[in-house]
Amino acid sequence: MPNDFTPTFFNELDDTPAHAWALLARGVADRRSAFHTPTLITQTISGAPAARTVVLRACDVPARTLRFHTDERSAKVAEIERMPRVIVHGYDFKSKAQLRLEGHARVMEASSDAARAAWLGSQESSRMIYAQTHAPGAPINAPAQGDGRDGAAEENFSIIMVVIDAFEWLYLHHAGHRRARFAWQPEGWRGQWLAP
Repeated sequence: MPNDFTPTFFNELDDTPAHAWALLARGVADRRSAFHTPTLITQTISGAPAARTVVLRACDVPARTLRFHTDERSAKVAEIERMPRVIVHGYDFKSKAQLRLEGHARVMEASSDAARAAWLGSQESSRMIYAQTHAPGAPINAPAQGDGRDGAAEENFSIIMVVIDAFEWLYLHHAGHRRARFAWQPEGWRGQWLAP
């Protein structure tokens, strides 16, 4: 006999934002969560979309912000500085939930207080990623060239802060799928059901 349990947010629009943000918060704390590694989508200089997997490092629900770490020399830094509108996308097979979050991103360099605190909170093994001699995505002649280290790890480190302005949520369920869009208003999240 199938499980007919439906969560409170299944038919309650106002309960959905809390569910969505709980998935993101879990993504920070649980490396096995699919929301631990969402996709960040930016716009390239030529106008094409660019998508890459990132690690969700922090989620501040009241401030509506997500934090990611990156190399200051990466292409996404230049893309965000030119066009700060981004999308963060995640889908969790276990919870059957998809989130497509729209927001404004800002890059904070290693010298900023927020980046410095993030650097100090990072594990040594994570810090070494930023000591590579070559910028991420730079052409090299042989794979081993990508292993070079120059000791400038902290100088290459930066963080990306994304303030979420709107999001779409899709929940798949045997009793019927649910989809909604939410936009931030001064009084909080305002939602609208959508056809799945």
